[in-house]
Parts: sequence; C-alpha cells; structure tokens
Amino acid sequence: MTQSVPPQPTDGNPFAQQPVPVPPAPSAPARGNVALGVLAAVVAALVSAGVYGAVVGATEYEIGFAAIGVGFVVGFAAGKVGGANPVLPVLSAVLSLGAVYLGQLVGAAILAADLLGVSATEMFTGHMDLLMEAWQESADAMTFLFLAIGAFAAYSGAKKAAA
Repeated sequence: MTQSVPPQPTDGNPFAQQPVPVPPAPSAPARGNVALGVLAAVVAALVSAGVYGAVVGATEYEIGFAAIGVGFVVGFAAGKVGGANPVLPVLSAVLSLGAVYLGQLVGAAILAADLLGVSATEMFTGHMDLLMEAWQESADAMTFLFLAIGAFAAYSGAKKAAA
C-alpha cells in the first residue's frame, strides 16, 4: 500500500525547514586609500573654511572653538577615509592651517564688504591684496594661537579617526 505522506527529511526531523540562503555581508568602506584621504581632507578644508569665514563675518570675532572644529573636521575626514597612513595627520595639520587662514580671510572679506558697500565675493576676488594686508596688520598672538590649535586638532583628529 502506498501512503500519501511526504517523504521524511534525511536527518530525521520532519519539522526541519529548508535552509535560507544568507546574503553576502556588505563590503567594508574603502579605507587606507591615501589619495581619497587627501581628497576628503581638501574638500573638508574648503568647506570648513567657508563656514568658519561666515561665522567670523557674522559675529565679527575670531572664535577659537570654530578653529578647533575646522581642524578636527579636516583631520577626521582624512583619517576616516585615508586610514592610518602616517602622512595624513601631518597633511591634515597643514591643510587646517590653510583652512583657518582662508576662513579668516573670508570673514575679513565679509566685514570689509559691509563697510564698503560691495559684495563679499568682489572683495575676496578683486581685493585679495588688501585683505591679506589687513590680516597681517590685525594678526596678534590669539590669531596664531587659533592657527596652532586648529593644526593640533587636525593632527589628533586624523589619528583618532584612523584608529
């Protein structure tokens, strides 16, 4: 006699289910690519310089915490994308010096544009020599302290992000 019972699984468990295929794990983000780390640091430096300049222009003060933020963002971007390459913290510190300086120039352009009744873009592109001269005359110990703090924050940010 034949029975209408489905065949038993070979392991003897009638309640066993068929194995479900497991999708492959997503690939890890690209780390350790020095060129991408440098690119990320340059982009972060330019963006954070613009933000820092806008803050300086709006408040009419150089804010030390903003310089720390600029440095940390530059270093974090380089370390996160570029990995633990020993060049990236040093490069991040140099880029952050430039970003803080550029941000101070953007802030000075915004302030001078308000005084002269021209656009900040015109002031920045057409009168860069005046902006750099004004920066040199107004630079004091705090200005250089902000530059140094931003560089230190970039160096340590890149080290921590790569770890």
